[in-house]
Amino acid sequence: MIFNDLVEAVGHTPVVRLRTARSDVTVAAKLELQNLFAMKDRVARQVVLEARANGVLAPGAPIIESSSGTMALGLALAGHALGHPVHIVTDPRIDAITRAKLTALGCSVHVVEAMTANGWQSARLERLAELRAEYPGAFWPRQYSNPQNPLAYAALADELVADLGRIDVLVGAVGSGGSLCGTARALRHALQAAGSSGPLRVIGVDAVGSVLFGQPDQPGRRQSGIGNSLIPANLDYAEIDEIHWLNDREAFVATRELAQEEGLFAGNSSGSVYRVLRHLADTVAPGTRVVGIFPDRGDRYVDSIYDDAYWKRAGLAGLPLRMAPATVRYGTEVDGWARAEVPSTPRRRLVFVESNTTGTGMLALARARDLGLAPVLLTGRPGRYPGIGEADCQVIRCDTNDGDALAAALRTHFAPGEVAGVTTTSEFYLEAVARLAASLGLPGNPPAAVAACRRKSATRRLLTDAGLPQPVSVPVTRVADMPDAVAATGLPCVVKPASDSASTGVLLCTSVEQARDHAAKLLAITHNVRDQAVPPEVLVEEHVQGPEYSVETIFVAGELHVVGITRKSVSPPPSFVELRHTFPAPLDTAGSRAIERMVRAAIEAVGLRHGACHTEVRLTAKGPTIIEINARLAGGMIPELIRLAGGPDLLTQQLRAAAELPVELPRTELIPTGVAFLTGSAEGRLAGLEGVEPARRLPGVAEVLVTRRAGDPIRPATDAYDRIGHVIASADSVAELDRTLDAALEHITVRLTND
Repeated sequence: MIFNDLVEAVGHTPVVRLRTARSDVTVAAKLELQNLFAMKDRVARQVVLEARANGVLAPGAPIIESSSGTMALGLALAGHALGHPVHIVTDPRIDAITRAKLTALGCSVHVVEAMTANGWQSARLERLAELRAEYPGAFWPRQYSNPQNPLAYAALADELVADLGRIDVLVGAVGSGGSLCGTARALRHALQAAGSSGPLRVIGVDAVGSVLFGQPDQPGRRQSGIGNSLIPANLDYAEIDEIHWLNDREAFVATRELAQEEGLFAGNSSGSVYRVLRHLADTVAPGTRVVGIFPDRGDRYVDSIYDDAYWKRAGLAGLPLRMAPATVRYGTEVDGWARAEVPSTPRRRLVFVESNTTGTGMLALARARDLGLAPVLLTGRPGRYPGIGEADCQVIRCDTNDGDALAAALRTHFAPGEVAGVTTTSEFYLEAVARLAASLGLPGNPPAAVAACRRKSATRRLLTDAGLPQPVSVPVTRVADMPDAVAATGLPCVVKPASDSASTGVLLCTSVEQARDHAAKLLAITHNVRDQAVPPEVLVEEHVQGPEYSVETIFVAGELHVVGITRKSVSPPPSFVELRHTFPAPLDTAGSRAIERMVRAAIEAVGLRHGACHTEVRLTAKGPTIIEINARLAGGMIPELIRLAGGPDLLTQQLRAAAELPVELPRTELIPTGVAFLTGSAEGRLAGLEGVEPARRLPGVAEVLVTRRAGDPIRPATDAYDRIGHVIASADSVAELDRTLDAALEHITVRLTND
């Protein structure tokens, strides 16, 4: 077969029977060392191609990674073939051959000088952080946490099934966790699809002195490409049934025996796997089919594993040398070949159907990992998310506007029971999430209730049936009906879409002609910004006077809890852009209780009963009036305000609710906290912002964030998408908080170019 380039040629490696195995068992080696450089050529190809496809890696942009060998070589291969400069951060253990290969391929090799408290790995990561600051557009593959690492081995699993058919035992070395966990996971799926009976047993091989499986760290260990001083995110213990540890002497002896007995000149990772395969060849039942993954060849180790003088200098003869593994309880410290059963700790998936593009979107993916969940993002266009390269989540491309496509994506990638929950941080996908959760029997709101919240005319009908106060509202589907609608609501009136987000299309109209023109504009829109069909309907509503508030609530064990009330400040008419939020709102007890009672009744009326809700109200002279009910967390950084004020981390609690984990709402004294949004005063392109650093240094300021980049189009805000950043601050009183936010905004000047 002729391949178009070296990247395409990765994989397709042979499987070879071990000559030393018994005749009544099949013990085979998958020779991943036959890749151009080594097994991690697969990872480099997958990670780089996926990053390019998702828009995370721009054409010609640099690649920066920490690696002691095989991943570096794989990235050198992919980068060279696809036109990306490659920077490798490594340590003095790098061998001369690998360094020569990297240099020959044009890589920049950065060698750290000394270990830090957490070993060579942390020292390399510190240097990598410096390089990322030096090259702001660079891509960091993050081999230890990037979900594309294990996903790269799906092709390897398919090759094994094609070559061997049934497989009973899989053996592999563990370093980043990607190769063995990824192969095991994909192999189980492939064997099931092929109709193979019987469970697959997976055996990992680690180094003595590695922390991966409950052992104390020994940074001076001499094995390369196996073991770790940190716990990588791609190590999924649920995929591994048994672990073997070998010390440096045992691993090196096994590697030499592999060359002598099988004719394979390999590295110590392959040698360690070979030692376990030989043990299994003598102990498994007749008819068992065992395969081991041999990841690395031996040319990097001519001055260590294959050098007698090195053995003497390293004092390897003083280490134990066992001919069979000692069986120990998991967690027992070992000094030589030992084996233990691995406690199963399933890592369940939390699936996100798309995300919002600012605010909590990428943060939610990180919070899911903090909860021990593996985040998965279903998206039709990964490139719309600027932070996706840092999110360490599995990205699955599918048509997220098609419910059948969403369900098919989950069926294809995950076994029943693997998905802990489905959620979204984008209002546009709340209905899809509710339907998907219901079809899978996962936690969620009734789809009908979510649909009623998304279509505001339906919300109005349910509130009317419940007798709850709300603006006079008239749904309109024809421009010709606008005069009658305006007559019912009076002027000025609010004209807005029946289903959208972020105050998009909401306008205060002062004449019938203006209302009619705006309605015609809205009715001409057939699809929203996410290419979803929108209902041909607008609402004409009474302009309710009074201060605006939002109420944040969340269900705990079926009971609705009010977390707090936020004061909201919006732009002057005709638009309604939220410019400032304060939490907790400065309300007296009577006002707070009246708003809470009204919101509880409204949420019950629409039928929500799970997760977070965000309800907007106006406090009129006659009492609170419901403006909107949303089956989601608040936007506008309100969850972050609540957290900084001393309230619960609502984002984390919403994720806990989605995954059916207990929701936790600690009660503490709240500190007034607020956010003020940055907007442009004219139309143009952003040249830059001045005064950001002085604003950050003001007492009480917690964060100043700019969400737009130089060159982005800027205009006076007509909806939330026009905001260009924000300031968050805390103070002892609301009055002091407002003064701090005002001062911060006065420091910052938005500079535009008019091209």
